[in-house]
Amino acid sequence: MQIHHLPYADPGAPDVRSGTRFLLWLGRNQLGGQVKSLLWGLLLHLGIAGLPLGVGLAVQAVIDRSGGGLARAGALIALMGAAIAVGDTMMHRTAVTNWITAAARVQQLLARKAAELGSVLNRRVAAGEVVAVSTGDVEKIGWFVETLSRFAAAATALVVICGGLVVYQPDLGVVVAVGVPVLALAALPLLPRATRRADVQREKAGRATELASDTVAGLRVLRGIGGEELFLRRYREASQEVREAAVRSARMWALIAAVQVMLPGLLLVVVVLYGAKLALEGRVTVGELVTVYGAVTLAHHPLRNFEEIAMAYSFSRPSAKRAARVLALTRTTTSTQAAAGERPGGDLYDPVTGLLAPAGLFTAVVCGDPDAAGRLADRLGGHPSEAPESHVSVLLGGVPLDELPLDTARSAVLVQDKDPVLLSGTLRELLDVPSSGKVTADEALAAARCGDVLDALAQASPDDGGDPALTRITERGRSLSGGQRQRLALARSLVTDPEVLVLDEPTSAVDSHTEARVAAGVQRLRAGRTTVVLASSPLLLDLADRVVLVHEGRAVAVGTHRELLAADGRYRAVVTRETEEETLVDIEESA
Repeated sequence: MQIHHLPYADPGAPDVRSGTRFLLWLGRNQLGGQVKSLLWGLLLHLGIAGLPLGVGLAVQAVIDRSGGGLARAGALIALMGAAIAVGDTMMHRTAVTNWITAAARVQQLLARKAAELGSVLNRRVAAGEVVAVSTGDVEKIGWFVETLSRFAAAATALVVICGGLVVYQPDLGVVVAVGVPVLALAALPLLPRATRRADVQREKAGRATELASDTVAGLRVLRGIGGEELFLRRYREASQEVREAAVRSARMWALIAAVQVMLPGLLLVVVVLYGAKLALEGRVTVGELVTVYGAVTLAHHPLRNFEEIAMAYSFSRPSAKRAARVLALTRTTTSTQAAAGERPGGDLYDPVTGLLAPAGLFTAVVCGDPDAAGRLADRLGGHPSEAPESHVSVLLGGVPLDELPLDTARSAVLVQDKDPVLLSGTLRELLDVPSSGKVTADEALAAARCGDVLDALAQASPDDGGDPALTRITERGRSLSGGQRQRLALARSLVTDPEVLVLDEPTSAVDSHTEARVAAGVQRLRAGRTTVVLASSPLLLDLADRVVLVHEGRAVAVGTHRELLAADGRYRAVVTRETEEETLVDIEESA
């Protein structure tokens, strides 16, 4: 896989049983790139290891006054230099390719999971954690995958070097062959503590990121209640905890780095002293001593990869664990049985609450708890919550929604949250969404009463001839008011023209006059289509074909708005905001 081939046609099905298994799965899927990087890494390390041999031969040729030997040594040095240049360049190229492609694979998996779960994702996972996984964690995971091949090349090169020295000069080679494994494994006892400290650092950093994300998202509210300084102080405290944890982690890695520097120096001293003794005894030549000395000196280069792989694993393991936790979330709890391409129609029924939305009707749902209404909207869209009792699929025309392929379920049922997101781009791009083609953008904008929004956008784009369709909408629609954002999001939902449209408080941010006009526009445009609106506004409820009251998780009353208003005190309490005492009196009187 090359960078220019990205994105992947299919990033695959990851092993998310643990962070380590996820890392190994990524490594296996990068096998081709890993082998290439391994081979180029071997060329680099063996080229470096061959330099001392050339230098030793050159020194011995000078001592022996052999011109031919000196020429051969020079040729060997030139050949090793070329191998180093080519090997280093290509290993870096393939290693970076492995890094980028692995990171891209994780990002595609996360994007696919976000698309699968939709708005329910941040109900199950904190928004800050999703941000941390999709940014910093992806880089650390890619780093570990990239270091695997370089570590394998370094370890193989060390084995070849030690074996070659034993054959070349057995007396000194045995010393090196015994000492190098000790150097490579010397830091092993320190790794568990370093890993624990790295885990603590990443955990604290993740919490700080979540706190920062939540603070930024709620900044306007925090300023309104005077809590801005309080949350900033909490973030400063969290940042200091991250700093302290990072310092503690850095101390352990500095100790490991010191060990990696000190022990090769000690081995070098031993080799020089023992080699000098052997040279005085005539058991080794000067050229052989120089060769072994150079090989031990340059062995520090591949040994650094042992430290790097340990660091990469320690930092990437918690990142992979977080990524695996997000990727392990599932949309369904039942097996997929429905054939792809089938698009069921009919009544929408939720077995958990007993809510029934007949096909082709405008059904309003009144739920006193806004959080419960949000969970109900998610479940109607095929996203069961974590509660075991909710792991029952909603039925559309008698077909379990969870058993439908994702694309079919998405085209059949569309859920619009109470706080919809507008992506940055022009108005034309905003409304350019997959649709049935039966509803035009102009019709949807008119039904959502977006006339004033279009006028404001036209004034904001004088360079484009005042065409509102060409006006750019900033990220999340921050340049618009809450009511304008809601109406544009509603227009986008109406353009798609799904079989079933579920709207959660679609007019909560607009005034009463506009709300009544929007409700009438939606009713007219969605005539003959199934529409479910979760709301408590009398203006909207009065236009519904039927109204369902959901109380304590169950559908307890069905009728028109006026019928329920007259007959059910619980319904009246939610719609008219009566106090609990007034509601009890009404219930007793109706009984």
